[in-house]
Amino acid sequence: MPNSVEPLIGHLLDCRCAEPFNLLGFHERPEGSHERTGNSGLLLRVWRPDASNVSVITFTSGEAIGEMVQVAPGLFELLLSECCSVFLYQLVVTNKDHQSYTLVDPYQFQSYSLSHFHREPYRNYRYMGAHLVSLHPEPKVTIDGVIFRVYAPNARSVSLVGSFNGWDGRMHPMASSDDGIWRLFIPGVKAGDLYKYEIRSQQGDLLPHKADPYGYYAEQPPGNASIVYDHLDYEWEDSRWKHHACLDRPVSIYEVHLGSWRKEQGKNLTYKTLAEQLIPYVVDMGFTHIELMPPMEHPFTGSWGYQPVGLFAPTSRFGNPDDFKAFIDSCHQAGIGVILDWVPAHFPSDSHGLGRFDGAALYEYADPKRGWHPDWQTHIYDYGKPEVKEFLISNAMYWLDRFHLDGVRVDAVASMLYLDYSRSEGEWEPNQLGGNEHIEAVQFLKELNETLYLHYPDQVSIAEESTSWPKVSMPTYDGGLGFGYKWNMGWMHDTLDYMTRDPIHRAHNHWEIMQSMTYHYSEHFILALSHDEVVHGKGSLLGKMPGDEWQKYANLRAYLGFMFGHPGKKLLFMGAEIGSVREWDHEGQLDWELLNKNNYSQGLSQLVKELNHLYKSYPALYKSDYDQNGFAWVVADDQQQSVFAFIRKSFSGSPVLVIANMTPEVRQDYRVGVPVKGVWKEVLNSDGQCFGGSGVANSKSLYTEHYHTHGYDCSLVVTLPPLATLFLVPDSCAI
Repeated sequence: MPNSVEPLIGHLLDCRCAEPFNLLGFHERPEGSHERTGNSGLLLRVWRPDASNVSVITFTSGEAIGEMVQVAPGLFELLLSECCSVFLYQLVVTNKDHQSYTLVDPYQFQSYSLSHFHREPYRNYRYMGAHLVSLHPEPKVTIDGVIFRVYAPNARSVSLVGSFNGWDGRMHPMASSDDGIWRLFIPGVKAGDLYKYEIRSQQGDLLPHKADPYGYYAEQPPGNASIVYDHLDYEWEDSRWKHHACLDRPVSIYEVHLGSWRKEQGKNLTYKTLAEQLIPYVVDMGFTHIELMPPMEHPFTGSWGYQPVGLFAPTSRFGNPDDFKAFIDSCHQAGIGVILDWVPAHFPSDSHGLGRFDGAALYEYADPKRGWHPDWQTHIYDYGKPEVKEFLISNAMYWLDRFHLDGVRVDAVASMLYLDYSRSEGEWEPNQLGGNEHIEAVQFLKELNETLYLHYPDQVSIAEESTSWPKVSMPTYDGGLGFGYKWNMGWMHDTLDYMTRDPIHRAHNHWEIMQSMTYHYSEHFILALSHDEVVHGKGSLLGKMPGDEWQKYANLRAYLGFMFGHPGKKLLFMGAEIGSVREWDHEGQLDWELLNKNNYSQGLSQLVKELNHLYKSYPALYKSDYDQNGFAWVVADDQQQSVFAFIRKSFSGSPVLVIANMTPEVRQDYRVGVPVKGVWKEVLNSDGQCFGGSGVANSKSLYTEHYHTHGYDCSLVVTLPPLATLFLVPDSCAI
C-alpha cells in the first residue's frame, strides 16, 4: 500500500479521519499497484468496519463487478480494469454475523457532499442540519437520502451516529472544510431516523454525543437524539390570515404553558387536543393572541422551556413538528395570533447540547465572566461571533418562516444588556469604553429586530426588560433597540404592591397606582401579569389579594378592570381568569374544578370575557395607547377614599371614563367631571352580580349636570360600588 495513504488509513482506523473523500470512493490506481495486476485503471476503496466481506454491483442493473479485498480492518479495495470508468454502484455487505444486505456507498458522492450551496443571510437553517434530498446522478436514477452539515471548526473529527448505522461512530466519518462545516450525504436515511454527532476535540478527546444544533425534531430524554424531519410536507391553510398587533390595534395576550393548561387523566394534551380545546377557549374568552412559554425542546421539564437545548425543534412532548404547525394553523383560522417565548440570553449545560460543542467554547464566551450565568447556571451566547449571531437570528426567522409564528417575546433581555447583571465586583469586566453595557449583545438585539421587521413588518417583537434602559421599544434609527413592545415590569410591581395591601392602608400608597403614567410614553408598554408572579412561593394572583373570599375576588375583579382601562396592551397568565387558588404548578393543571363549584370563579371568568369584548369594542381603549392626547387623569388626588378616575380618548369614537374604588365602602353621590355633556351609560361594572359582585350599580342613564369640576364644565354624579372598576361612555356611543 502506498505510503501517501497510510496516514489517512491510520486516521480512519482511529476514528480521527477529517478527509474521508481523500481515501474512499474512486481514485486513480496508485503507482506500483499495476505491477501486481499487469494493467492500470481505477481503485475503489470502501469503509465498512462492520463487514467481513464486501462485493460491488452496478446500481441500475445489479451486475456483479467484483469482490473486494480487505486491506485493513474495515477497509476494502477493488482494483478495476484499465478500461473501466467511474460508475454508480451499490455494495453487498456480509457482516460478521453472516447477514447480508445491500446499500449505496455514501463516499461515491464527493461532489455533492462537499458542494457549497447558496446560503441566505439569517436563514442558515435552510443549509445547516439534516435535509432530505433526492439526487439524480444519472438519467432516470433517483437516490434519496439526507445531507448532514454541522459547524464544528475546532473538531479533530466528526462522525454521524444514528439509528441507520447502529450508533457506531466508526461508520460515517464526515468531511471537513475551510469554513468549519462538516458535511456528508448518506443515501437511504429517511424522515424519522435518529442521529447525533460524534465529535473528537483537537486534542483527540471523544466528547459526549451531540444533538444537532439545527435539528428540527428531537427525541425525549434520556435519548435526546435529533430526528430527521421533512419540513416541506405540511400544507398550510392560513392564507387568509393577516396578523394585527400594531400600536393602534387591540392586543390582549393569553400566556400559556402547554403542559399544565389542562391534563387528561393526568397526561399532557397533544398539539391536536390543544387545538381542539385551547383555541376555542381563547376565542370564547376574547383574547387576540396566545403567547406560548418556550415550546422548543428542553430536557428538564422544570425549566418550563426556558433552558432549551433544541432551539429549532418544537418539543415532542405533545407531538411532532407538523402537529405543532397544525396547532398554529388552527389558531390563525380562528383569528388568533401566536407569539413565541424565545430564549437567546443563555443555554443549558446538558452534555448533548451546545456547551463546548466541538471541544472548545464555540457558542459561548470562553471567559466565565461573560460566558457563564450565575443565576441559572447556564452558558451565555458569544454575541460577538458572526456565526453565533447568524445561528440565533436564523432561529428567530425559522419560527416565522416555517411555523408562521406572529412574533417573539425575547426572554431575559436585561441579563443580556449589562455585563454586571447579577454579578458582584470582581465577577465582571467593563467594556472597551469602561462601562457595564454589553455592547455586543446590544448590537445583536438591534440586528435581530431589524431583520425580523425587514422580512415580517407585521410581526411583533417584545422585550422582557426590567430596567430603565432607554428606548427599548423604539426604532434602531432613533437610537433604540428596535423592539415593538416592552413588558411594563414597573407597572406590574407597583400595582401588585398596591393591590396586596389591605384597603385601609391603600390611601398611604396612592402614588403606586399613579406611578406608571409618569413614564408610560417613554416606551410601547405591555401590561403583563405573567407566570413570574405566580411561582416560587408568590402564590396565585387571587391569593395575593387581601380580605375574605368575597373581597379577594372583588379586589381581583377591580384590578383586572383597572388593567384593561389603563393605556398599554394586555397580557394575562393562564389561570388568573378563573381565580386559581393554588400557585401555578408546571406538573399539574389549572383549577378548572372551580368553574363548576365556585360562583366567584364563574363570575371572574365572565368578567374577563366581557373586559376583552369591551376593550376591542371601544377604540379609545387601544387606539391611542401611546399618544399623550389619549389619556387624562380626572380624579388623581382622592387618596383618602382610594378613588381614581381617568378618561381614555381616541381621534375617532367615544371617550371612555374609567373609575375605580379600591375600598370596600360604597361611595354614594360621587361627582366626576366629564368632557361630553348629555347622557352617559355604565357599560361595565366589575361589581355586577353576573361577575360575583354585590350588584351595586348606576341607573341605566346618567345625565350630566352643568357643574364645573376636575377641569370640565359638566360632570356626573355616580355611585361607586365597593372594590370595583366602572366603565362609562356617552349614551350615543354605548354598544
